[in-house]
Amino acid sequence: MLSLIEAAGWPIWFLIVTSVAAVALIIERSLALKRSRILPDGLYDELVGVRGTHRVTPELLSRLAASSPLGRVLAAGLKYENAGRLRMKEAMEDTGRAVAHDLEKYLSGLGTIATVAPLMGLFGTVVGMIEIFGAQAPSGTDPQRLAHGISVALYNTALGILIAIPALIAYRHFRARVDAFLVEMEQQALKLAESAPESAPIGPASAPAAAQPGPGLASSAASSAASSAAPAPAATPVLQAGAATEAKKPVRRATRPAAAAEPPARPAPRSEPAPRSASAPRLESAPGSASAPKSEPLA
Repeated sequence: MLSLIEAAGWPIWFLIVTSVAAVALIIERSLALKRSRILPDGLYDELVGVRGTHRVTPELLSRLAASSPLGRVLAAGLKYENAGRLRMKEAMEDTGRAVAHDLEKYLSGLGTIATVAPLMGLFGTVVGMIEIFGAQAPSGTDPQRLAHGISVALYNTALGILIAIPALIAYRHFRARVDAFLVEMEQQALKLAESAPESAPIGPASAPAAAQPGPGLASSAASSAASSAAPAPAATPVLQAGAATEAKKPVRRATRPAAAAEPPARPAPRSEPAPRSASAPRLESAPGSASAPKSEPLA
């Protein structure tokens, strides 16, 4: 191995470093892009079952988001379940873009290696050709130096191609796997959005509905009407005691004027028609007394 590196010359070290990086990226992406880690089997069905039996809580959403990238997308949609389908789709699309960026991590580096490795091999070829032409001298050709230049050119070219082919294959394979994951993830997200209630319509069609009071206004109007129709709430003993004390206050005020009205009723007998009856005989006796003197001379 060392003799091969010596024969390839110093440009081979760049290709060695590139090959190590390519192998590391391929192993890392092979482990990270496993289907069991991205799209666990039965996760959507399990989520539907849990939604039917339990209430969606923040703890449930956090555990779902931490389970897998698919769970992260579904948790983003469930967070806005009560806001309607449109809001759920927007939330899942935003989270899906972030998940796609995470899945495509290091793929650009792998593609760069697949593109740059042949160029680095070509650079080694150029270096070898320079040594070949440097072996030519007026006195003759140095065979050893000529052979070393040829080996440098060929080894670097071969190693550059050898690195680029697997890196390009791995890049294409991982790219196709990521695209397939994203398509299936989108399908499951749409299924979740279809199971949510529809959002309220927005536009001119919703103008007449805006004139009607909403649920909050209707409930407040109903409560105010009920409070005005009912004389007094009797839900608690405190309210009953307050109503009893308020009922007692008008009775006390009514009894006080009745007691104060008794003194004017006492002089009522004084103003009875007794004086009038007393004056009546006087009026009757007055004519009698006046007629008496007149009758005496006649007699």
